[in-house]
Amino acid sequence: MGVLTPRPRKRTSGTRALKRAFGVLAVAGVCLTTAPPVAAAAAPTRLADAGKPSFGLTSSSECTFGGKIIKSTPWSLQRVLLDQLREQATGKGVTVAVIDTGVDDTNPQLRGAMAAGGKDYVGKSKDGTEDIEGHGTRVAGIIAARPYPGTGFAGIAPEAKILSLRYTGGEEKQGDSGTMSAAIRDAVAKGAKIINISSDTANKKDNGELRTTVANAVDAGVLIVAASGNDGADGRSADTYPASYPGVLAVAASDRNDERATFSQAGDFVDIAAPGVGMVSTVPKGGQCTADGTSFAAPYVAGVAALLKEKHPSWTAAQITTRIQESAQRPGREANRYLGWGVVDPVAALADDSTPGTRPKPDLPVTAGAGEVIPMAVTMGETEAEQERRVAMYVVGAGLLLVLLASGSGIAVRDWRNKRARQSGSPGSL
Repeated sequence: MGVLTPRPRKRTSGTRALKRAFGVLAVAGVCLTTAPPVAAAAAPTRLADAGKPSFGLTSSSECTFGGKIIKSTPWSLQRVLLDQLREQATGKGVTVAVIDTGVDDTNPQLRGAMAAGGKDYVGKSKDGTEDIEGHGTRVAGIIAARPYPGTGFAGIAPEAKILSLRYTGGEEKQGDSGTMSAAIRDAVAKGAKIINISSDTANKKDNGELRTTVANAVDAGVLIVAASGNDGADGRSADTYPASYPGVLAVAASDRNDERATFSQAGDFVDIAAPGVGMVSTVPKGGQCTADGTSFAAPYVAGVAALLKEKHPSWTAAQITTRIQESAQRPGREANRYLGWGVVDPVAALADDSTPGTRPKPDLPVTAGAGEVIPMAVTMGETEAEQERRVAMYVVGAGLLLVLLASGSGIAVRDWRNKRARQSGSPGSL
């Protein structure tokens, strides 16, 4: 009998299926690494007119007005020693103007928080206590929601008052930069020293009337706290208004790791960051739900500002801003375009009674050999797109490794079988 030569097709059939499967896996990984980043879930609602506002309404869970309360204490409050903070101040005697979609005072946590003099520019509520969108009610809750049985959530400044100025969110009239400007002027006239604006102009358009109104409010000694915007998924810098106007305290959103939330708008105008992911707050008709956005980071800072104003009533808006920035958990020696001067630290801000200046100062540089520890630079953390690419590279590497192992194992098994076949004088398995 002549020597039998195995047919190539059958000899490799045992490993070809594995190669093909892992090849598909590797191609899928490559596709993930080259795919463009997906837009962040917290992208804001854009209204049609360029002068009209934009505000983040994306909720990370189903939200029902008049629904249930959340029993646990939200992470944004767990990071704060609340008992120690409450010993310093509660916001009593301080009014914060919320220029937004209205504040529904039927929520029991807000019922006793409303200041007289509210106004509605786009609806029929007269005092600004109608909110069909739910946005302004969430913003107000983060600032001044009263403690309530059965929930660990309360506002940062639970005894502050909320002046609701409903400039947008009406059924027939939405509002624009003009109604926002009117609301700012009204807040100043009614004596509010802190104003929260958790929206920006559509398409990031500057507006002459709004710019002038903000400048006049700043000159009058009012602290305007504004959200930086939710279009930062690409990491690029861009100005938003009114957050980037001079004298405004612009707030970015941070996550549970004190890193920039992926959607938070970056820019040189960013002054400070605050929790803006999974933010529990009040909703119209009672109950609570969670939402993401710089819209909910700004009132966190406005609440801290209210605490400082109660404790130090003579401090100017610039001094309060400086104390918030200088006491923040800094990512480096000075500000950056992602987190500004860092993530707000309410307890640290209240603990220091020294009189601040009117602008923050960088930390002193530490040189090698000075006998002190030189801290490593803190990174901003990877974005979701970067994380997807990293995981995809792991998939590619694992796929290639398994392909090589399968190929090598197939060859080894084939050689071993052929050797056994030669030793026994019979053909090996094909």
